[in-house]
Amino acid sequence: MNATELPLIGDYSTPSTELNGARIGVVTFPGTLDDRDAARAVRIAGAEAVSLWHADADLQNVDAVIIPGGFSYGDYLRAGAIARFAPMMDKIVDAAKSDAKLPVLGICNGFQILTESHLLPGSMVKNDHLKFLCRDQVLRVENNTSAWTNQYAKDQEITIVLKNQDGQYVADEKTLDALEAEGRVAFRYVGWNPNGSRRNIAGISNAAGNVVGLMPHPEHAVEAGFGPDHTGTDGLGFFTSVLTQLVGGKK
Repeated sequence: MNATELPLIGDYSTPSTELNGARIGVVTFPGTLDDRDAARAVRIAGAEAVSLWHADADLQNVDAVIIPGGFSYGDYLRAGAIARFAPMMDKIVDAAKSDAKLPVLGICNGFQILTESHLLPGSMVKNDHLKFLCRDQVLRVENNTSAWTNQYAKDQEITIVLKNQDGQYVADEKTLDALEAEGRVAFRYVGWNPNGSRRNIAGISNAAGNVVGLMPHPEHAVEAGFGPDHTGTDGLGFFTSVLTQLVGGKK
């Protein structure tokens, strides 16, 4: 059985989006561990998941890209520091900055890679308590106008899974002030800051809104019974948001 034939729980043969032909690339690096989960979330949302290998330089005509979580290259040197030099990342950076503005979502290690690639500002360092953390985490949606957040309401609170060791978002005060002023803080932690991130920031976007990075894992909250118990599917909006964005671009 190959990656595109993994069985699904329930019937997802009729996508919930009108853009049935959307192709969403999911990048795999050595050490990536959430690529299958991200691909599953893409399929549940109604799109085709396309595997992208880090050493290739062909985006395979995908409509959007997800850089999933894990420990690319073992997090040697610094989380995401080696992955940023992969041939696939060169293509992703160029496409994200092009007039076409390819939508790109970086989750956890993917967020780290996006900061190392300078698609997003700031950096990720060790959690302030210096321990790996895994828990359900409440987030508040600060920006619901990006390619990956438009299916949420502003100030909506969602619960998705958090699991990281290098999850503390840091940036200088000038950068933080600019993110706030430009509405580029996408998510904040609610109730507790689990890693010491500046200003409780859990995720940010670029100025155009096509690139979003966050530390928590929406792909682990897309099926009732398999995500946080009291919500279950709060993460699905990330994947339906990008399909809605693509639908709008096709009209």
